Amino acid sequence: MEKQMNVKKYLERPYHIVIQHITDESGSYYFATVRELDGCMSHGDTYAQAFENIQDAMKGWIETKLENGFSVPDPIDDSRYSGKFILRLPKSLHAQLALQAEQEGVSLNQYALYRLSK
Repeated sequence: MEKQMNVKKYLERPYHIVIQHITDESGSYYFATVRELDGCMSHGDTYAQAFENIQDAMKGWIETKLENGFSVPDPIDDSRYSGKFILRLPKSLHAQLALQAEQEGVSLNQYALYRLSK
């Protein structure tokens, strides 16, 4: 009974579930993973089904870790990220990016964000 309570406690924590729509040689489906739980994954024909299946996969993943004496990672705390970081780069690259941003009619920050997100 104690193990089940521990699993339930973990399942209530704010883990980051990522669900992606995939189309490949297998067909079209939704693939789900948990950022913090390495190897914990599932899939489903619909988003809702993938979400339900990843919940079951998380339960099994956590149960297995606890039964074998392994620790379960904490959820990642996104509040520690401010949304900005300092990047040092060669002056020539700075100039090149600034000129490209100007040609696009956007700020250097907007242009860098666009390029990084590709």
